[in-house]
Amino acid sequence: MEWFNTIIIMLDATLRVATPLLFAALAGMFSERAGVVDISLEGKMLASAFAAAAASSVTGSVWCGLLAGIATSVFFALIHGFACITHRGDQVVSGVAINILVAGLTVTLGRYWFQQGGQTPQLKDAERFKPIEFPFAQELADVPVIGHVYSELLSGHNILVYLAFALVPLSAWVLYRTRFGLRLRAVGENPSAVDTAGISVTWLRYRGVLICGVLCGFAGAYLSTALTGGFIANMTAGKGFMALAALIFGKWRPVPVMLACLLFGFLDAAAVRLQGVEIADGVAIPVELINAAPYILTVFLLAGFIGKAIAPKAVGTPYVKER
Repeated sequence: MEWFNTIIIMLDATLRVATPLLFAALAGMFSERAGVVDISLEGKMLASAFAAAAASSVTGSVWCGLLAGIATSVFFALIHGFACITHRGDQVVSGVAINILVAGLTVTLGRYWFQQGGQTPQLKDAERFKPIEFPFAQELADVPVIGHVYSELLSGHNILVYLAFALVPLSAWVLYRTRFGLRLRAVGENPSAVDTAGISVTWLRYRGVLICGVLCGFAGAYLSTALTGGFIANMTAGKGFMALAALIFGKWRPVPVMLACLLFGFLDAAAVRLQGVEIADGVAIPVELINAAPYILTVFLLAGFIGKAIAPKAVGTPYVKER
């Protein structure tokens, strides 16, 4: 049963690693379904991670940290929306600018406020999200198969992990079963038709960008107050771009996006697990190769197996109202 326990441990790590990717990928899905390209997922996650850790450390409450992280992410989302929706600026340039700004700003503020080289103080107790133990998890831990799955894989995660996966069916319902979702998808495909129907394209796109900001806030706060115990410089480490890859891999649909995030999370967990493992005498698996595997796999599968990933038709195109 050792092999089974190893698989459960890796799947348990997969859920934890995939959580910020899932938050960010769903965030990008709402933004791009509304027709706004968001390269700044990385920047908003990083800003939220810093704000959440800083606020948690100062106030002693992880919930204040979460609210601060969400508010900060929404602030940068509004900047992106103001540049791209109101002023019809280049959406990619705006996103890249936010990423660069946040990367420098978080380190500078961290050094000024905490004098710890850009880091925040280590978070303790009420300043972090704690694991939630399901009823009878300890008692069932020794039961073969079912007990291990229940106590190790399903139990013991913090509330943000469960929230991230609960958002998948909720997002699917919002997009495909509500009037708002129908209009949001329509504005990403044919904004002129939406405008002709008397619906504000600008307001719909702003709502998509705001939802994106909120979800990126959860992603960043998870990184600094749940997955780790504080903020370190550039701690997102490309997770925003990996979330964009998962978004393309999942073809802008909630369930496939979740599966892509789980796949990427599994590869990331495997990279840690396989570090130092020798495939031959004195020859170890390069960790860099495993870290690059999600991106290589995305290109490979999109090119030959899962078909063409077609983005919303109006994504990245500023809407100019016809007179």
